Amino acid sequence: QHYFIQSNLSHMTSIIKVTPLLGALDTGTAVCYLLKVDQYTLLLDCGLDVAKLSEFTARIMQHINHINAVLVSFPDIDHMGALPYLYGTLGLDCPIYGTVPVYNMGQMFLYDYYQSKNSSEDFNIFTLDHVDSVFDHFQQMKYCQTLTVCPGIAITPYAAGHIIGGTMWKILKDDEEDIVYAIDFNHKKERHLNGALFNNIIRPSLLITDAYNATFEYKKRRKRDQELISTILETVRRDGNVIIVVDTAGRVLELMQLLEQLWRNADSGLSAYSLALLNHVGYNVVDFAKNMLEWMSDTVTKQFEEQRSYPFHFKHLNMCHSLQELEKIPSPYVLLTSMADLSCGFARNLLAVSADKAENCIIITQRTKPDTLASKLLSNSLNNTIDITIGKRIPLEGKELEDHFAKIAKNKQDAIKMETVEDGEESDEEQENEQMLVQKHDVPIPEESQNKKSFFKQHKVYPMFPFHEEKLKWDDYGEFIKHEHFRIEEEPVAKEEEMEVEKPKPAPKPDVPAEIPTKCVTSRIKTQVNCKVKFIDFEGRSDGESIKRILAAVLKPRQMVIVHGTPDASRHLAEFCRDSQDMGVSQIFVPGIGETVDATSERHIYQVKLKDALVTAAQFSKAKDAELAWIDAIIDIQTNADKEQVAMLEPMVNKPPHIPVFINEPRLSDLRQVLNKSGIQAEFNGGVLVCNNKVAIRRNASGTVQVDGTVCDDYYKVRNLLYSMYAII
Repeated sequence: QHYFIQSNLSHMTSIIKVTPLLGALDTGTAVCYLLKVDQYTLLLDCGLDVAKLSEFTARIMQHINHINAVLVSFPDIDHMGALPYLYGTLGLDCPIYGTVPVYNMGQMFLYDYYQSKNSSEDFNIFTLDHVDSVFDHFQQMKYCQTLTVCPGIAITPYAAGHIIGGTMWKILKDDEEDIVYAIDFNHKKERHLNGALFNNIIRPSLLITDAYNATFEYKKRRKRDQELISTILETVRRDGNVIIVVDTAGRVLELMQLLEQLWRNADSGLSAYSLALLNHVGYNVVDFAKNMLEWMSDTVTKQFEEQRSYPFHFKHLNMCHSLQELEKIPSPYVLLTSMADLSCGFARNLLAVSADKAENCIIITQRTKPDTLASKLLSNSLNNTIDITIGKRIPLEGKELEDHFAKIAKNKQDAIKMETVEDGEESDEEQENEQMLVQKHDVPIPEESQNKKSFFKQHKVYPMFPFHEEKLKWDDYGEFIKHEHFRIEEEPVAKEEEMEVEKPKPAPKPDVPAEIPTKCVTSRIKTQVNCKVKFIDFEGRSDGESIKRILAAVLKPRQMVIVHGTPDASRHLAEFCRDSQDMGVSQIFVPGIGETVDATSERHIYQVKLKDALVTAAQFSKAKDAELAWIDAIIDIQTNADKEQVAMLEPMVNKPPHIPVFINEPRLSDLRQVLNKSGIQAEFNGGVLVCNNKVAIRRNASGTVQVDGTVCDDYYKVRNLLYSMYAII
């Protein structure tokens, strides 16, 4: 069979494959997808679902060595919660791309999540060092900034709403295949964020979108806000506390803006009550928000420019970082706290002590997985009884503390021994074949000089003082520095100060480590749910009706991959897109977790690998920006290490002859300039290019270039110049 080899060709259709690793045809909220474009692999988001961590690990380990870049859409746990696990434990090492707010707020989400988990259980999925490692790989971008992440692949982030810095990604392959990854977007303008912008992602070759809200309808913003206000007033007027369960650094900003406006309004009747925010990083979240006004809505920017007031400079919101600080806030109060699913954190602890009081109210602002405590409270599946496990850390005491210190000391001794052994091995490399004899005066004398007798006169060996020469260690930057050589000694005390009356010195304190060792203890609490539990939507996503209108009237993709939704919601959105006459979508894929779909636009294109002998023997001809060659080969299907079938091209032994192929469409005007530069007079006469009045070049009706003339030197010279404008294979 005959094939073309194509190198750096701009009009080559790419092979595109999409594989969901989390968030497809299920009820989970965490998402993670693999996008493979030719030989390059991009990881689209990487959320954390603790219940499915083992299955997720097994799936991603098959691809982790091939991932070239990670694109992060939102900074919350559902979109980047597993990145510390991938970089710290599984060994992923590639750049991460996201906007500036995703970089800043992502740290807040991960720090708060780790501290909430670690304070209630022995959390070992990742550490804070792993979190720092993630952001060491982070490359911050701005909206509409185009960046090349792999050869021929460029990415551009566009505003998605929902959370500050939220992104819809446009992935462009060779300026031809445009892939848009847009999930969890919100087209509506909010208090602190503008809506999503779709102007630059219209009619993509492939759209990867979600069906999370395909069948969900929201209340209007005015009714939703009024419901929140009335619920708060009703609760605090009967001396009850309102606990609003939110995320760490995303949707909480919208609620803080709303509540601060209510408290500043004297007519609202709420200024007499307390307002507080409780999470581990609350102060940093507000501080970051103050410094990222350019990423927020036009209303926020206008308020700052005209009134010169920080929109996130709160006068009524009290910052709390522990339950002890919350106890100082007078009741009744309205409290914003995390985590949104009540899986851990301050919200879970407060629920255990507040649920039995009928005057209190718990407001849940986001939908979560069915197996979470927040979802069970809303569905009333607990029968008004809650059996909750609460964990806390307590300092080690007695024998546990002694065992802990003994273990630390043993680890230090083992580390010192290992270093000593390594140093000894390095210093003995040059002397491993020499054996020395140590005598009573502690002077090493070679053994052979004492026992060996020779006919010739020997030099007398005199005892010498022992001397050990340290072997210098160095690396690419030079010799290792010993810090003790540069330590400045304390200045001696002046005599006048020595003559002062000596004060009684306090008893020396024992060496106490900087971090007090602790252990985690859990307790089960069973209590009645007498308080009011209510769901008021503050997710900030487009609803089902809006998503359908955007897909049909604005985006109009050629192909679609639907992810992140329940089976019913995914099928509902797919059927709508197939039935819509305005969209004109050719193919719609609805893959499950671990299922790979081939979204290549051309159906008869395959990826093959060439043997080295075949590439070496190929004769490439350059045509503009491409290099082309003709090969004769046999297809050999093989299985690689990942158990994938790969087509290999083997060179043929007996190559059949083929007619040369001329590739290019040169214009006769360009040919005329080439001929004139070569000393041949060429002029047009009735559309025919006449060369030295001996050779005529014309283009016939089929587009073929025809050369006529007498057999002479000019004829062959003109023909060779014409051939030079083609790539002949």
